Amino acid sequence: MSYQAFYRAYRPQSFAEMSGQTHIKQTLQNALLYNKTTHAYLFSGPRGTGKTSAAKIFAKALNCENGPAKEPCNTCETCKSVTEGSNTDVIEFDAASNSRVEEMRDIIEKVRFAPSNAKYKVYIIDEVHMLSTSAFNALLKTLEEPPAHAVFILATTEPHKIPLTIISRCQRFDFKRITSSDIVSRMEEVLTDAKIEYDENVLKIIAQAAAGGMRDALSMLDQVVSFSEDKMTIEDALLVTGSIGQDVFFQLADVLIEKDIARALACIEKLIEDGKDPVRLTEDFITFYRDLLVLLVAPEQTDLLEIATGDSTFLELASKFQVDTLYRGISILTNTQQEMRFSNHAKVYLETAIIRLAHVPIEGTLSNESNSELETKVRVLESQLQQLQQQLSQGMIPQANTGTQDQPKRQRQKSSGGVKVSSGRIQEILKTATKTDILTIKSQWANILQQLQKSHAALLNDAEPVAASSNAFVLKFKYDIHCQMAMENKTFSTSFPQLIANLTGAMYEVLYVPEENWLKIREEFIRQNGLKQGNTDTEEENPSEPTESMELLQTIEQVSEDPLVVEAEKLFGKEFVEVQDD
Repeated sequence: MSYQAFYRAYRPQSFAEMSGQTHIKQTLQNALLYNKTTHAYLFSGPRGTGKTSAAKIFAKALNCENGPAKEPCNTCETCKSVTEGSNTDVIEFDAASNSRVEEMRDIIEKVRFAPSNAKYKVYIIDEVHMLSTSAFNALLKTLEEPPAHAVFILATTEPHKIPLTIISRCQRFDFKRITSSDIVSRMEEVLTDAKIEYDENVLKIIAQAAAGGMRDALSMLDQVVSFSEDKMTIEDALLVTGSIGQDVFFQLADVLIEKDIARALACIEKLIEDGKDPVRLTEDFITFYRDLLVLLVAPEQTDLLEIATGDSTFLELASKFQVDTLYRGISILTNTQQEMRFSNHAKVYLETAIIRLAHVPIEGTLSNESNSELETKVRVLESQLQQLQQQLSQGMIPQANTGTQDQPKRQRQKSSGGVKVSSGRIQEILKTATKTDILTIKSQWANILQQLQKSHAALLNDAEPVAASSNAFVLKFKYDIHCQMAMENKTFSTSFPQLIANLTGAMYEVLYVPEENWLKIREEFIRQNGLKQGNTDTEEENPSEPTESMELLQTIEQVSEDPLVVEAEKLFGKEFVEVQDD
């Protein structure tokens, strides 16, 4: 008989021989034992986790001449014929190569016929997600009302591609990736049965490379056995699987501790020249850092290690790291792995990650420096607190910063609508306000409103600039609510000054004020600067030269003038100009 690959020769023939999937095996065995089997099952999960094998074992246990039983006997004619694939009542259907509706209709037409030599007709449809939409529709009615003697087992690696109407009519079982320990145990059984010597470290390398797939593990084991001469070695396993040994990662981690970036990059370059995949290298490095983390926080859990071993050498290496350092290293490598998926320059990303890892603080030197700075600040604060307590105990009031006391506090007025107005700042603008500045703003006001968003321009329908200096201007609102909305709208308050700067060439600070508050502030400013009406004594003493206060009053009166109105009065005269609000 010709040679058979390990994954075919040692395919499990009973639930007991299956590795892992305890939750699925127990559920199916209980259903068989208590005669609670249903008409449709959906087996989903990664490749090589036992979906098709479980389906065939279930079909044998269901049709076994000594059953239904928890385990098929594998000795009766029915079990043997199912194992050999010659039983006409257990039909394996590959949906990947028979996805058309015609093949599915052929199956459906034959479903109604009773089984010829078994108790149930079992249809195992592999890669069911490959069926066309019309084929799914044809299968749907049969799954909804199947014959009593028919059982469907649908297997897939991509359950999200199956219509929900199909999934809802099946009992779903999600197969999980098989653990490395289970894979190693199964490979030991296979090699023992085949009378082949093995090294457990070799099997661990193969199990780690298989990534939870038993079929992949047995295939790689077959390759390593064929490649090796007398006995399998770690070097053979690393070469066949494309993995990297723990010694290489040990050297790389040691170089990163020393922050020797040149040697680290040279090590990466050599690995890539030897044919190592940068993506696979990054994944293995993440696993190695994870092993160091396990050795650091739980050194007794050596069974959880995948690449590193729990000997004293790796324990000493792990002790050189801090937990936070390993966390950050894993995070850097994980992000790099994600970025590699969308780039053709995986090597560049890996080299960048190595440089970043070299700059992550390994030991506590930097943190000790930070701690010393914090301790110094704490001592200073404790000293200041002690002085304050002494002053309070002696009845002394602690003095605040004298620089801030000399400056008069700016008062904030609050309008009846709850709008906070900085009256002090507005008065500062009035002291330096000029007619030229307000005319500059007003000349561009129409363009400003036109270029604003409609929602922002609506806030300024009843607003107008009333005073301006070289770097700020006051914007008066007729209604308090509009003023408050403009002040609270962050998008408007950011884009509005920028738009003015684009049109005028100068960046202005904008102060918003309701009309009621503006009149009070203006009146107070006139009173504080001696601009009282009827001050005839001053005028009689020096009628030809107006005082500084008088100039301020004239400026305030002029800033509220509309430039269009002023121009119209010049052309037609004040007596012929009448201003009407829309």
